[in-house]
Amino acid sequence: MTHNNHQRIRLEAVTKRWDDITAVDAISFDVTPGQFVILLGPSGCGKSTTLRMIAGLEQATEGRIAIGERDVTFLPPGDRGLSMVFQSYALFPHLSVADNIVFGLRSRKVPKAERRERLARVAELVDLEAYLERKPAQLSGGQRQRVALARSIISEHPICLMDEPLSNLDARLRGEMRREITSLQARLGMTVIYVTHDQVEAMSMGDRVILMQNGRIVQDGSPAELYNRPASAFAASFIGSPAMNLVQLAAHDGAAVIDAEREVAVAPAAAAGGQLGIRPEDIEVLSSDASGVPAEVIDEEYLGADTILQLSVGSQRLRARLPGKRPMPPGTRCRLAWVPSAAHLFDADGLRRDDLTPVAFAANPGTTDPITTHSRASHL
Repeated sequence: MTHNNHQRIRLEAVTKRWDDITAVDAISFDVTPGQFVILLGPSGCGKSTTLRMIAGLEQATEGRIAIGERDVTFLPPGDRGLSMVFQSYALFPHLSVADNIVFGLRSRKVPKAERRERLARVAELVDLEAYLERKPAQLSGGQRQRVALARSIISEHPICLMDEPLSNLDARLRGEMRREITSLQARLGMTVIYVTHDQVEAMSMGDRVILMQNGRIVQDGSPAELYNRPASAFAASFIGSPAMNLVQLAAHDGAAVIDAEREVAVAPAAAAGGQLGIRPEDIEVLSSDASGVPAEVIDEEYLGADTILQLSVGSQRLRARLPGKRPMPPGTRCRLAWVPSAAHLFDADGLRRDDLTPVAFAANPGTTDPITTHSRASHL
């Protein structure tokens, strides 16, 4: 499938209201042909409603939706030239896998020979050739989801909308299906808009992530941009696992310190009243005689590849992610350090501040035996 402008999707100030509830609040974005776009956010943020308005299953209250050069704002779903995969597979239990897959083609009166040819091609694509005679009840969850995918691919629409399609699967299957969907999308050149609340799905599948909160777009960028330069404290806390540490800053001695920890300035005075954000994997944990922010271990959680430490700094709690096994019993005193590029400052409204530079703590060159020194590879 070659990309063409029929696959472009444009939303212009699209709003959806139910009585006095605004589910989607004047959002605009432009999806280029062949892009894999994730609509991400907590439940109730408006992402599924946005998808349903693109599909034509919900009517926009205000604004305009265009697919290619056509204004589709008021067109019925069948006239929009797209397919959709839902969270529930919505398979017909009395029909075989083959009949489920070709159901839409049959209702559109596609000739029998062409149906057979397309079915063979799609069954091979999604690895269902051995299951075509079975009924849905005889399939696993992952196989049923493949049938739902096959049914959407066989329509040969260049646009596919997916609404939480993997949330009914267990973790291992979800990982497999993520890879299958992204490789299918790349091979077929489809434009995909994919709704999820799962940030791992968003980070691993999308070319572009549109993060929503309360019906509005909070940030729109590549997964790396959302991870490395979150636009707000909400974006910072939503992306990454464990989530970014956000600690309150207070004024002390002409600088900003972590609240109730006055020994070490961590940011310029103008940052007081806002928050400092640092990812758990960007924190170095050093011995208590090193330079850095004094902290105490509250708890440790060994996960095999790494250890997550819960730490208290003043009245605030932080987590640090360290490689391997780190036996650090509760009560261990230590110091925390990070490089300035790893720290993010947010104002009292939670918006990113790029006008201020956080104070840097590197490990003290004179200090031997830091408890840990580790690379700051971004872990998901």
